[in-house]
Amino acid sequence: MDEKIYDLLEKMYVDLIGRMDTMGKDLNARMDKMDGRMDSMESKMATKDDIKGIKLDIVRLENKMDQNHKVLYDGYQLTYEKLTTLEEKVDRIDEKVENQDLEIQVIRAVK
Repeated sequence: MDEKIYDLLEKMYVDLIGRMDTMGKDLNARMDKMDGRMDSMESKMATKDDIKGIKLDIVRLENKMDQNHKVLYDGYQLTYEKLTTLEEKVDRIDEKVENQDLEIQVIRAVK
């Protein structure tokens, strides 16, 4: 009877070892697959140097945009001032034309 128990325990042990080997191989295969995926993800990710470079590019663009904005505002301001000056001149010319129209009407009335 002891031998049967021993044989049964031995079979269970062999079976357990076989299952553990299979699980270990499966686990190793999955880990290798995950390592491959992680390596793929790492190769696609930006490095700290890449991010620093991008930040510097953004700062340069912001500075350039700020300069362009100032230039555009100055141009707008000059255009507005010129428009105001032209409006004043047109108003003065309009007054002169009205005065001359009145003078012409007076001259024609006298004749």
